[in-house]
Amino acid sequence: MLSETLPETLSRPAPIANAEYRQRRQALMAALPGDAAVLLPGASLVTRSRDSEFPFRQDSDFHYLTGFPEPDALLLLLPGRAEGESVLFCQDRDPALEAWTGIRLGAEGAIREHGVDQAFENAERSERLAALLDGRRTLYLALDSAEARGLAEGVRADLVARQRQGVCPPQAIADVTPLLHEARLIKSQAELALLGHAAEISARGHLRAMRAVRPGMAEYQLQAELEHEFRWQGGSGSAYATIVGGGANACVLHYIENRALLEEGDLVLIDAGAEFDLYAGDITRTFPVNGRFSDAQRALYEVVLEAQERAVDAVRPGTTLAVIHAEVVRGLTAGLIRLGLLEGSVQARIDDESYRRFYLHSTSHWLGLDVHDVGAYRRDGQPRPLVPGMVLTVEPGLYVPDDDDIPEAFRGIGIRIEDDVAVTDEGHRVLTASVPKSVAEIEALMAEN
Repeated sequence: MLSETLPETLSRPAPIANAEYRQRRQALMAALPGDAAVLLPGASLVTRSRDSEFPFRQDSDFHYLTGFPEPDALLLLLPGRAEGESVLFCQDRDPALEAWTGIRLGAEGAIREHGVDQAFENAERSERLAALLDGRRTLYLALDSAEARGLAEGVRADLVARQRQGVCPPQAIADVTPLLHEARLIKSQAELALLGHAAEISARGHLRAMRAVRPGMAEYQLQAELEHEFRWQGGSGSAYATIVGGGANACVLHYIENRALLEEGDLVLIDAGAEFDLYAGDITRTFPVNGRFSDAQRALYEVVLEAQERAVDAVRPGTTLAVIHAEVVRGLTAGLIRLGLLEGSVQARIDDESYRRFYLHSTSHWLGLDVHDVGAYRRDGQPRPLVPGMVLTVEPGLYVPDDDDIPEAFRGIGIRIEDDVAVTDEGHRVLTASVPKSVAEIEALMAEN
């Protein structure tokens, strides 16, 4: 049978239930005044060139509240409205267009499949909004979105024009993103399952790349191996632009050209993650193109690995990202002094920030529907404590410039090691633990081929 010859695919977790989307909407409305309204647009198709669009990707905030997968939709939340608190506007059914682009849900399908209280087609939007927003005092929007601001201006202008008809438009505009993004920061069990699945798909891609790499390959060919696995395992593709940096290209933090050849004796850094049901994986591994670390590569790598492992171990409720970053900086600085790349005491080199020549980014960021996910990093001016349900990356690195004052063996080496970590009641869970990161484990895996 053909199916017996196909490579293994992972079992898919359950999608988020409509009941959870409804609970999210209700929780948001419960935090608002009773006379408020929330207006949140979904994403639109983006033109790639002429008559061709990029694959559609829903706006993360809109998805978080609806799960609705089509472009050009609009969510209106009306706390306390007896006829229904959630109203969705969506594309009209159009058999002629659907023959080209696929079946649309339409208003009836939106109610049936996504559990909103009411739905109307976009052709009715102007008239319906005038009636639905009449008497609402404050209109809440995602003020960080130019599209949302433009939409609100148009809606308010239309309502003001209808004042002679007795319509009373909202008198104030407020930002809904602090409340919404605070909610998104703490993941539900269903979200953690999706993030874990995105992480495992990402891990399979990195394992495939480690097994496939050979001197003389192009960076884009290694990228193809990785992204093949993302799609094979059911991911929608990459959660962000894949970084495959061989040799000194690894020292460019967001190197995405991926055009150079991978050379004998170099390391290659891959920073890549799969997207699954809009949730992101984010893994970085650095490994030798020929399967064996040189002495200098090993020495620098183990400095980064020790700092990364200590940082992961520090993830627990009550600590902060600032504490974790400080631990990483101390470990990396001590390693740089030990290898002769810095001189003096650890504290002196931290105080004068000499280490930033080799390590210039933060150690962590939130992870979720966006790879750099939303949520404030500080509360009341202080680093916020971690709590269960948060998901973050831990990704220290060292990037050695190709400068004359650097010992030659270390010049042009870039190393980063990144895992995805969920905060739990007991401490933490590493979602990406299936990708090896010790020197011995990496060399053993690569030796299999």
